[in-house]
Amino acid sequence: MKKLLFISAATLVLAACGTKDDAVIAPSETAYDAPSTTVADDDVDLIELPNAQAAMIAAAGSDTIYFATDQYNLEMDARATLEAQARWLIDNPTVNASIEGHADERGTREYNLALGERRANAARDYLASMGVPNNRLTVVSWGKERPVALGSNEQAWAQNRRAVTVIVR
Repeated sequence: MKKLLFISAATLVLAACGTKDDAVIAPSETAYDAPSTTVADDDVDLIELPNAQAAMIAAAGSDTIYFATDQYNLEMDARATLEAQARWLIDNPTVNASIEGHADERGTREYNLALGERRANAARDYLASMGVPNNRLTVVSWGKERPVALGSNEQAWAQNRRAVTVIVR
């Protein structure tokens, strides 16, 4: 664990020291894999890859699927999005994905964290069923803590009931 933290810290220091033109890219990375942000999930540090994220969105149409109130089952449009994401992930075996589950503001913190986890697990399980290796998929639940839309109405709630596939290293 200490070695992983040291490597992550060293990567961030190196990235911060260089300019965009002289950024060092590891041999296993492609040009769009230059890291930008570190997201901590308990003991796991995930480095987001914004250019790879944009490439996945361009190929799959979206990085986000949506859910009905208090639900975590996948509707047909969510499955179609996940199938396109799975094709992109299979075609790009050097990247991993963190599936982030979210909920709207209604309900307790604990309920929404559990619901977000069920939503992320449903998306992860579907990606795995499409051939994406499980060891490349991580699940995190943000519950209601990271809304994409502010407001206490159905329009905002519908946008916040989601799972997002985030490309990470």
